[in-house]
Amino acid sequence: MQITVEQIAEEALALPSEARALLADRLVESLDPAEDGYIRQLWLKEAQRRIDEVRNGSVATIPGEIAFAQVRSAIGR
Repeated sequence: MQITVEQIAEEALALPSEARALLADRLVESLDPAEDGYIRQLWLKEAQRRIDEVRNGSVATIPGEIAFAQVRSAIGR
């Protein structure tokens, strides 16, 4: 019997968060290095787009302490 990607994902999502993070790291590390360069370029482009948005004022920033407080509140901590 072959296990499907959907079954693997379902099992992985049932793991504790620390185990899911470790699994995610291992999966990312297993990707083709040539694709990694392409993905890195996409992230660089995205980072530049976000920097430009902050600099031109089309998005507003908030202090880190406030952002973390909002995240903690959202996840109930």
